[in-house]
Amino acid sequence: MHAVVARVTVSDPESSESVLREQVVPRVSQAPGFVAGYWTRQDNGGLSMTVWETEDAANTARDRVRSMAPDGVTVESVEVREVIASA
Repeated sequence: MHAVVARVTVSDPESSESVLREQVVPRVSQAPGFVAGYWTRQDNGGLSMTVWETEDAANTARDRVRSMAPDGVTVESVEVREVIASA
């Protein structure tokens, strides 16, 4: 498995959280190869980790992160990492 880890800065938390819950999460969770996803927030920063069955699926998801970011969200970084353990 592989994970996509994204760090964002959020300028409008209320609006962007609504878009996240109503549009982004449903779209991501239906993508081929999706295993699990977690989106977190601390102050005006966000960190998400989505887990994918294959590296190819993770790379495809990584490539879509910036285009899926709603207004008020700036993607600071996005990377693919190999999952080496889970519980």
